[in-house]
Amino acid sequence: MTTHTLSTPAGEVLRSTVAAASMFSHRSFGIGAYSISEPAALRRHPHIVRFAEVEADVDLLIDRAIAAISDGEPVEDEILGHYVHVASLVRAVSFREGKLLEQAVERLAKANPNIVVLTQSLKLPLVKAALESVSGNDWESLDGVKLDCEAPAKGSYTPDLILVNRARHTAYILDLKRSLASYGDTSRLEELKLKMMASAMVLPDWLYKNHKRMMVDTVEVAIVDGASRPSDHATGIWALSEIDDLLEIDGVAACMAELRLRFGRRVQQLLEAEARKALGVMMVASDADSTLTVPGKPLIALNGSSRAYEEEKAMASQDEDDGHYDLGCFDEDQDDEPEPVRIRVGFARRPRGH
Repeated sequence: MTTHTLSTPAGEVLRSTVAAASMFSHRSFGIGAYSISEPAALRRHPHIVRFAEVEADVDLLIDRAIAAISDGEPVEDEILGHYVHVASLVRAVSFREGKLLEQAVERLAKANPNIVVLTQSLKLPLVKAALESVSGNDWESLDGVKLDCEAPAKGSYTPDLILVNRARHTAYILDLKRSLASYGDTSRLEELKLKMMASAMVLPDWLYKNHKRMMVDTVEVAIVDGASRPSDHATGIWALSEIDDLLEIDGVAACMAELRLRFGRRVQQLLEAEARKALGVMMVASDADSTLTVPGKPLIALNGSSRAYEEEKAMASQDEDDGHYDLGCFDEDQDDEPEPVRIRVGFARRPRGH
């Protein structure tokens, strides 16, 4: 068995999303998705998908994602105030975009009949021996090592997708991120890679025992960046614009780019509408406050008091001299040293009733 991070075949240059999109302008000839005639210079894989063929399914996925984002009911927040709905939408978008990418890849992968996409019950055990192996060794030195998925484990890892190419007897563990920008220089990305590589060492045994004796002899892992920032295949980072090579289907990257474009438009419409509502509420409240008056009294100063600092200080000194505070309440005979007391420590509890 071979386990390694994904890399492009030697000597191949990845075609840009723009070039992939240009294929949509060519007409197909023949019957079915697999007899399409395309210029040889534009074809890299035996299978192809055009956005026009999956547009209805993609729009349905977007509609469901937008509906899920809109259905959320935010909890009132004193800090965010009227903008709590906007913040709630932003948080929901971050979650739903990742799910949308997973669903879209699953749908587009159908253009390759050799690809089986696993999406349900993907909890892979983090076997102790696997974690120790990837922690103390170079990834390349573990080539050929396969471990029992039922060995003692320390937790589990659930990938977004597992792709199995039955023609190549190769399995791909994919983790799709809407953007890796939030990971920055933190250790979270390295921890994710560690879990993925440890899972890869038990995946062949797990597939055989849990998925109808499915057999693979190669496992590859990839973290796919939805924002398509520069990739680093040597460390398992792939841009979404390179996904054609993972699925061996021309046109997937262009379809994903169009999906993100349409989803972005819908999300921005939602945010704009919610922001206008929040601003409208604030404007109404501001107008009401600015016209608030009391008979015989001046208008309320919305930007603070109009009195000078000296006037404010004089009024404050009058309030302090009302004799309310009596320093005579302190007993001069009181001991200087406090009596020893027993200190109790522990978790916070409700006070007992008196």
